[in-house]
Amino acid sequence: MPRITQARREARRDQIRAAALRAFAAKGYQRTSIADVVSESGLSAGAIYGHYADKGELFGAVAQHVLSRRDDEIAAASHEGVPPSPYEILVLLTGGMARDLSDGRVLVQLWSESTVDPALHAVVQRVVGSVRGVLGDALRNWFATRPDLAPDGPDAAAHLLLPVVMGLGQSFIMQRALLEDFDPDAYLAAAEAILPR
Repeated sequence: MPRITQARREARRDQIRAAALRAFAAKGYQRTSIADVVSESGLSAGAIYGHYADKGELFGAVAQHVLSRRDDEIAAASHEGVPPSPYEILVLLTGGMARDLSDGRVLVQLWSESTVDPALHAVVQRVVGSVRGVLGDALRNWFATRPDLAPDGPDAAAHLLLPVVMGLGQSFIMQRALLEDFDPDAYLAAAEAILPR
C-alpha cells in the first residue's frame, strides 16, 4: 500500500476544514453533525475521523486555520519595508476574516461554545495567544519607528494598544455577524480616526 505524502494529507485536511466551515456556517456548531460534514465534503465518515477525532476537534481546527492565516498576512506585511500602522494591522485582520468567513458567525459560535466547552476553550486560548503574539510584534515594530508616540518604549506602547486593536477586530467580527445594518467601511473609518498614526 503506497504511503500518503504529507502534502496530500494536508490537502485532505484542507478539504475537510473547508467543508466543515461551510456546514458550521450554514447550521451552527450545535446543529452540525459529522454526517453534515461528510455530506458537504463528499468524503466518507472514516476519512473525516482519520483526521479529526470528533466535531469539537474539527471545529477548533477550522477556527485555528482561519485565524492562523491572519498571522501569516500580518507577519508578511511587517517585513515589507515600513511596518503597518495600527490601523493597517486592523484592516489586515478584518479584511482577511471577511475574505475567509462569509459573515463571521463561525467565530462568534466558537467564542460562545468556548465558555462552556473546555476543549474549545483551550483552542481559543492557543489561537488567540498566537494572534496576540503576531499583533503585538507588528505593533512593537511600528512603535519602534514612532518613538514620539512611545515615550516609555515600543514594548510598553504595544502592550497598551494590543487589547484595543484586538477588541476592535473582535467587535468588527461580532457586529458583522449579528447586525444587518453593519457598515464595515464606516466602522474602519471610525477606527482610523481613533488609532495612533
